[in-house]
Amino acid sequence: MIGEDSELGADPLEPPLMAPLRRDLTWSAVQAMSQSAVHRDDPTLRRIRETAAVRRGTRMTKLLSPAQVAGHLGGWLPYGFCHRSRDIAHLTEPEQLTLLRTDGATDGRVAFTLRWRATDPADYEVPGNPAQPGLAALPGHHRIGAMVLGTGFTPSTDDLIPEYVTAGFADLPLPANAQLVAHVPGGDEVVLYTYQPEQHGWLRLAGPRWRGLLDELPGVSPDREYVPCTATGTARLVGLIDGKEYEAVADPPGEFRVRALTRAARYPVQTLSRRAEQALWRGVPCWVLQRDETWARLRLLRPNVDALGATGARCYERGVYEAWAPVDELADHHIADVAYQM
Repeated sequence: MIGEDSELGADPLEPPLMAPLRRDLTWSAVQAMSQSAVHRDDPTLRRIRETAAVRRGTRMTKLLSPAQVAGHLGGWLPYGFCHRSRDIAHLTEPEQLTLLRTDGATDGRVAFTLRWRATDPADYEVPGNPAQPGLAALPGHHRIGAMVLGTGFTPSTDDLIPEYVTAGFADLPLPANAQLVAHVPGGDEVVLYTYQPEQHGWLRLAGPRWRGLLDELPGVSPDREYVPCTATGTARLVGLIDGKEYEAVADPPGEFRVRALTRAARYPVQTLSRRAEQALWRGVPCWVLQRDETWARLRLLRPNVDALGATGARCYERGVYEAWAPVDELADHHIADVAYQM
């Protein structure tokens, strides 16, 4: 049995990827299996993939383009494809990291990432059977970014990198102290901004030396020390204290509190749930991202060929399919709560 060799190996929040190597199952053989659709349901490969567990507090990373960084500064939430930070820690150069971007582009002298701690394992699933069986079958003209293998691993000729998607491609409420990070040539990391949930905005940490990195972000002023989010999140956390409901903030792994501007009012919540809108359109389950009296913007929970045919949904980034629909055509329109075990 061999696992990733890392100083993080002893961290219970970030268990290493483990593979039972032997004479007839070498590392190169496992890597080749991870790249083949033939082995999607191979029990050995599945057992290896299951060792890459997400736990409460596990560090997660999503590769971003400059435009996506600007979107998160404006209020976007984490969604779609992402990785455990430890599984890509060996990729330090921008040209290595940009291959994991979800918008299909691989250029740029700097790589950008969103990094956060997982609030709960229920927020993540493997992009393959049984959670997302239709992704790997989507034709190339309906895709952006790398194809989805369905094995639970990223397409790569050299690496064995487990990948995740947010459950049902949901938006996840951003936990406290999430970071927007730049990765520059030479392997250095620069934390550009850190998220302040009570103020719903980003505090700039990058000093004058790194001001040029901020110039690459469209519509972002490098001189602003604090960037308030202009968009309201499509998902939020709620919690109960003695039967009364409050908007909540997660600071994993151990702190879940009432969202309040004053520290004295940040009481720990007794329950915690993720809340968002769902609906059916033409029989296809969707998240309702925004709506007015006439139209609603929807995101497919389980993209597949039939769902795309029924809705005409368009791919906006790897695995993320959205469409606009008349509000009066929505069925089973409701508020969905995903309850976490505390």
